[in-house]
Amino acid sequence: MAEKEYKNRVRQQYETEVVPYLMKKFGYSTVMQCPKLVKIVINTGLGDIKDNAKSIQTTENEIKLITGQQPILTKAKKSVANFKVREGQNIGIKVTLRGERMYEFYDKFVSIALPRLRDFRGVSDKSFDGRGNYALGLKEQLIFPEITYDQVEKIRGMDVCFVTTANTDEEARELLRALGMPFKK
Repeated sequence: MAEKEYKNRVRQQYETEVVPYLMKKFGYSTVMQCPKLVKIVINTGLGDIKDNAKSIQTTENEIKLITGQQPILTKAKKSVANFKVREGQNIGIKVTLRGERMYEFYDKFVSIALPRLRDFRGVSDKSFDGRGNYALGLKEQLIFPEITYDQVEKIRGMDVCFVTTANTDEEARELLRALGMPFKK
């Protein structure tokens, strides 16, 4: 007998509740037309990298703890004299989550991390790019339960981008709202 395949609760919710809801709301003729979450990209910049080389390793470990995946270093494409950046210099760290890790991160992000923000009243529903992708900026990494306050070297912000197959912002907004994203009223 084959083992039962594990499915994250967000993925189960998508398949059982969200797809029928979206098909009814937008009048799709087939399940394949329903928008879905493709990937989540977490990106953080390392502005102080010139002053402190150890900060790369520390930030890399924090992102690895948060996402459960090894991040990659992003390099500068062009030299910018005003920012004292040379071409090829390490300037940030990013992680692209897909599949089960993506759903696990989404679940943790929406149900645990976002409510830990100070004075949290919901996220803006105006951060869509016109093609159904949603971008969100965080001011600190301390909202994630894996990060211990005492071990934080420097408070860093990060960008979280939710990439969907939706064609319009309205479809993507409904998809994320149905998956539990707390948008402002």
